[in-house]
Amino acid sequence: MTALAALLLRDMRLAVRVGGGALMGVLFFLLVVTMVPFGVGPDLKLLARIGPAILWIGALLATLLGLDRLLAADHDDGSLDLILMGHAPLELAVAAKALAHWLTTGLPLVIAAPLFGIFLNIDGSAIGIVALTLLVGTPALTFIGLIGAALAVALERGGLLLPVLVLPLTVPVLIFGIAAGDAAILNAAPFGAPFLILIALTLTSVVIGPVAAAAVLRHGLD
Repeated sequence: MTALAALLLRDMRLAVRVGGGALMGVLFFLLVVTMVPFGVGPDLKLLARIGPAILWIGALLATLLGLDRLLAADHDDGSLDLILMGHAPLELAVAAKALAHWLTTGLPLVIAAPLFGIFLNIDGSAIGIVALTLLVGTPALTFIGLIGAALAVALERGGLLLPVLVLPLTVPVLIFGIAAGDAAILNAAPFGAPFLILIALTLTSVVIGPVAAAAVLRHGLD
C-alpha cells in the first residue's frame, strides 16, 4: 500500500470513528432543508422553485462543518510534521486528505439529496439532475475549503476565519450549481452551459486547491 493510499484510508477511518463525517453532515443538511419551509411558508410551488438553492446552501454549510479539523487535527498531534517531511509530495498528500473528507462528508450529502428533494416538492426527474450537480460540484467546495483549512493552520486562531475565507471563494460554484438545478426544473435556460462551467470549476479547484494549500503550509509552518 502506498503512503497516499494509507493516508486516505487513515483519514476515512478517523472520520467514521469520531462520528463527525457522514452522520453530522447529513443531520445538519436535514436541519437546513426542514427549517427553510417554516420560514418561507407552505407554498409547494415556491419550495419547488427554490429547492435547488436550498439543497446547495445546505450542502455548502454541511461541508464547512468538518473543514476546520481537516488539517488542524494533524497539526495538533504532530502528524502534519511527518507528512511535511515524508517522501510523498505534499500536494498529493493534502489532496488525499481532501478526497477523504469529501468521501466521508460530501458524498453522503449527495446520496441524501434525492430524499431531501422530495421534502421540497421537487419533481422526480429534476431531483436526479440536482443530485448530479451536487455530485459534480461538492468536490469543488471541499478542495476550495482545503485552502482555507491550510490558512487556518498557518494562522493563529485561523479556525475562526475559515468561513470568512472560504465562503466568498465558493460563490461561483454555488451560482452555477443552482443555475444548473433551476434549468432542470424550470426549463427556462439550457442545462448544459452552467453544468459544464460547474465541471470546469471543480476540475480547476482540484488542481489549484492542493497546490495552494501545500504552498501555504510550507510557508506558514517553516
